[in-house]
Amino acid sequence: MNAPFSIRQGRIVGVDVGGTFTDLFYYDEPARAFRTAKVPSNRGDESVGFLEGLKSFGDIAELSSVVHGTTVGTNALLERKGARVGLITTKGFRDALEMRRRDRRYTWGLWGDFVPVIDRDLRLEVNERTLADGTIRDALDPDEARAAAKELMAKGCEAVAIVFINAYANAQNESLALQAVQSVWPNAYVAASSQILPEIREFERTSTTALNGYLQPVVGSYLGKLDEALASEGFSGRFHIVQSNGGVMSTETARRLPVRTALSGPAAGVIAAAAIARAAGYPNVITGDLGGTSFDVSLVVDGKTALAAQTTIDFGLVIRTPMIEITTIGAGGGSIAHVDAGGLLQVGPESAGSRPGPVCYGQGNTRPTLTDANVVLGRINAEKPIGGALKRLDLEAAKAAIEAHVAKPLGLDVMVAAEAIVKIAGAKMAGAIRLVSIERGHDPSKFAAVPFGGGGALHTGSLIKEVGLRAALVPRFPGVTSALGCVIADIRHDQVQTVNLGLEGIDAAALDARMVTEAGEAKAVVEAAGLSVERIDVTFELDMHYVGQTHTVAVPLPVTVENGTTGVSESTIKAAFDEAYRTSFSRLLPGVPIRIVNLRTAAIGRRPHFDLAALAPGAEADAEKARLGSRQVWFDGGWHETAIYARLALPVGTVIEGPAILEQPDATTVVDPDLTARIDEFGNVIVERR
Repeated sequence: MNAPFSIRQGRIVGVDVGGTFTDLFYYDEPARAFRTAKVPSNRGDESVGFLEGLKSFGDIAELSSVVHGTTVGTNALLERKGARVGLITTKGFRDALEMRRRDRRYTWGLWGDFVPVIDRDLRLEVNERTLADGTIRDALDPDEARAAAKELMAKGCEAVAIVFINAYANAQNESLALQAVQSVWPNAYVAASSQILPEIREFERTSTTALNGYLQPVVGSYLGKLDEALASEGFSGRFHIVQSNGGVMSTETARRLPVRTALSGPAAGVIAAAAIARAAGYPNVITGDLGGTSFDVSLVVDGKTALAAQTTIDFGLVIRTPMIEITTIGAGGGSIAHVDAGGLLQVGPESAGSRPGPVCYGQGNTRPTLTDANVVLGRINAEKPIGGALKRLDLEAAKAAIEAHVAKPLGLDVMVAAEAIVKIAGAKMAGAIRLVSIERGHDPSKFAAVPFGGGGALHTGSLIKEVGLRAALVPRFPGVTSALGCVIADIRHDQVQTVNLGLEGIDAAALDARMVTEAGEAKAVVEAAGLSVERIDVTFELDMHYVGQTHTVAVPLPVTVENGTTGVSESTIKAAFDEAYRTSFSRLLPGVPIRIVNLRTAAIGRRPHFDLAALAPGAEADAEKARLGSRQVWFDGGWHETAIYARLALPVGTVIEGPAILEQPDATTVVDPDLTARIDEFGNVIVERR
C-alpha cells in the first residue's frame, strides 16, 4: 500500500543508552546536517546522561523528535528485575507458564531449574471456557474476575495479565474479564492476551502476555521519567522508541507493549549497519556490536535483516513478537579475564560494567578486562580514551592486574598474557559469527563483517582471519552506529491473528476483508506515531503448513491493498506457499492438504532517505595531516612500529598498509600487519587481506 502521508521535517536525535556511554546522533532534516555526541551513562538514572547528550546539540526545546533505543526491558528480563505481576487464567491452565514446551535448560541429563516470572500463588484461575472454534461454552462471571484482581492486589501485584484458553478464536470472555479487572485495578497495567498476541498456542501466548505485564511498570516508569525530563527542558516534539523488529513506535505504544522493546538497542545498530553496508556495495554482511558487556551478532542477506517470529531472552522467557535475529554472547570491553579451576583462561561472561569498569578506568576494579588487555598491547591509546569521560587510562594498573590474575597463574609473560586475552575474546566472537553463518548454511567468505560499538573495530583482524570473512567494513562513526540507526529506522507496527483455515476451497473474499481490516488498523498506528514518512507500505505474511505438521512456514504474500481490496486468491496463496516451502525443504508434499494458521500484517512508514554520503570526509581531509606519528603496538608475539592516524581526517581513497591504528573520539580501528585499509566514498574503512 502506498499512501501519501507526511509530518513536517525537523531536527531529530537518535539516542542509544548503553551501560558505559550514551551515544547520540543529531540530524537536521531540512539542512541535511548531522552531529554526534558520546557522554557517560548514569547507571540508575539514565535521564542524566540522556539530557546531557541532548543539550550538547543546543536548546532541547528546538528538537522536533527524539528516537531512543533502550535496553531497560532487556536488562529487566536478564536480571529478573521486573514488576510483581499476577495472572488470571482459565481453570486448569495456571501451570502452562511453568510447564512451557517441556524443554530443558541443559540438553543432557534429567535435571535443571526454571523459575517463571509469576509465582504459582499469583496465578489464579476462573471459570470460563472458549472452545477452539470460538464457541463460548462457559461464560465468565465478571464478579469472579474482580475477586481475583482484588486478591492479586492484596498480594502486592503491580500488574496483571489475563490469558484465557482459545481467546484468540473469540475474545468475548477475555474482554469481559479485562473490563472487570480494570474497574478495580489501581493503575493502567492490565493486559489481555487477545490484545498482546491473538495467536494459537497457549504457552507462547501466556509467556508473551505475562512478560508484557512484567515489564509494563518498569518500562512505563522509565519512559515517564524521560518524558518529565524532556518536558522540563521545554521539549514539545515527539518521543519515540525503537522496537525489537528494527522499526520505531510511539511511547504510547511502548507503554502498552513494552515486550516489543526487548533487544531495542541492538536492533537499531543492525538497521544502521545494514543500511551502511548496502550503500557501500556489501549486501551480505554479519554485524557485530561490541559494547562493554556483550557482543551482538546478526546476519544480513541481500541487504535484508533477518526477522524471527519469536525469541528467547533467557531460558524459558519466550517472547513471540517479530524481532531482528540477534545472537548475544558475554564478550565485551568490560568482560573479565580469569583462570578457571581447570587452569584455562576465560574471558567473560562476567563484566565489570560501567561501574567500576576496567582496571585502567581507576574506579576500584582490580580484575583485568578485555579493554585492559587492549590498553597494555598498545592498541588503545591510554592518553586518549574514547568518550571524553576520562582524561587518561591507567596503563600500569592494567598491566599489574593482568600480571597478577592471568600471567602468573599461567606462567606467562604479561604481554603474552594480554595477547592471549584478546585472542580468547576473538575466538568467542568468531564462534558467534559461525553460529549465524556456517550453521545456517552460509559461506562466510561471501560476507563482510560490520564491527561497531565502542570496541568492535579493535578486533577487525581477528574477525576476518578467524572466520575467513571477505572483509570488514567499519562505519564512519562506529561508536554511535546504534544512535544513527534510531534516526534512519522506519516506523513499523506488526499485528498477528490466528485464522486456522484450510486452503482448499477457502473463502477468499472473507480473507481479503480481514486483511483489509488488519491493514487499516496497522496503518493507523503508524500514522499516529507522528514522524515524517514518505509513504506507508503494508505487507502480509501467512504462517502455513501441511496438515499434520506441527511447525509452520512463513509465506510472504505478493499482494497489497489497492482500492479497498488485496485481490488475494487461493491460487495466489498456493503458489506463494509452494515457493516458501520448497525454499526451506527443497521439496513439496503433493496430495497433502494445506492449512493457513496465522495472518501477519506489517505496516511500515518509510522514513525520508538519509544520504549516507553526508558522512563522507570533506574537502579539508588530508592524509598527511591525518598522520599523527607512530608507536609500538604488540601483534603476533612481538612489538611492531605502528602508524597512527586521525581517522576522521583521512580523505576518500586513502590506502593504509597495516600495521596501523585509526583513532577517533568514539572508537579505535586496528589494522593488523597483514591487512590493508582504504577509505571508501562514504568514509567507511574497508579492511581486507593484503
